[in-house]
Amino acid sequence: MQFNVGLAQRRPIFEDNPIKPFAADVASTLGKYPDIDMLVYPELHLHGTEHLPEVQRKDAERSKAVILDSPLVHSLGEIAKDAGVWLCPGSIGEIDGERFYNTQLLFNPYGQLVAYYRKMFPWRPFEPHDYGTQFIVAETAFGRAGLSNCYDAWFPEHSRHLGWLGAEFVLNIVKTISPDREQELLLARVNAITNQNYMLSVNCAAPVGRGRTIAADPEGYVLGELGDDEGTLVVSIDTTRVAHVRENGTCGTNRLWHQLDGAKHDIKLPMYDGRLCPKTFRPEKDGK
Repeated sequence: MQFNVGLAQRRPIFEDNPIKPFAADVASTLGKYPDIDMLVYPELHLHGTEHLPEVQRKDAERSKAVILDSPLVHSLGEIAKDAGVWLCPGSIGEIDGERFYNTQLLFNPYGQLVAYYRKMFPWRPFEPHDYGTQFIVAETAFGRAGLSNCYDAWFPEHSRHLGWLGAEFVLNIVKTISPDREQELLLARVNAITNQNYMLSVNCAAPVGRGRTIAADPEGYVLGELGDDEGTLVVSIDTTRVAHVRENGTCGTNRLWHQLDGAKHDIKLPMYDGRLCPKTFRPEKDGK
């Protein structure tokens, strides 16, 4: 299935009530690019704190956090419904009891929150959030979307599990303000290659972030890349290409998900106290 994704490289919103400026940006973006089917924003886009002294930012992030059943989240659903698109507004600070998460959201065009993902790999020791513990792959009208939040992309286990769970494209929302965005561009391509799916990595814009939003296809080819300023990267995704590459191999050669076909023994993974099993190695969408 083919569809268009808009990766909205933007500066964070610093207002106490981010809904009005966010709704205006969504409307403006879709007015400029009416063929967008899914619109994706950077990590913590609605909860900017970089205008504050650094010593105040962690407390400010927590003070902006909400529960999932909150007016803020409901308003985001209304924005998706009014726009008639799949919408990932980035992530928000989420409070769940005593826990404080960095939580990525995904809404369908009817305004329903179809998936939320709590960041599994916060950027230690700088981020105050708790660790999430569940990999999330959401069913959309266009295929399976893996949810990934910034530093998650540095851990191959994360992208591999999303691929194994059947993710055909991964929405990697980012707020990289550090000088290592160049390495993340390589990681986006590598994660696409090793898992044979699309990697869509949208960063926040300068002067807060390093920009360089990038989209890579299932063979690691770059579909598009932005500079460091605000902009929207619109790319066409074809999920049938994922199936083709996985079945026929990268460049017609490397059939990574078929590696254990016919094998009779498990491969032990002592680091995880686990194993790779021939019976379960293939991604879920392949019938496993």
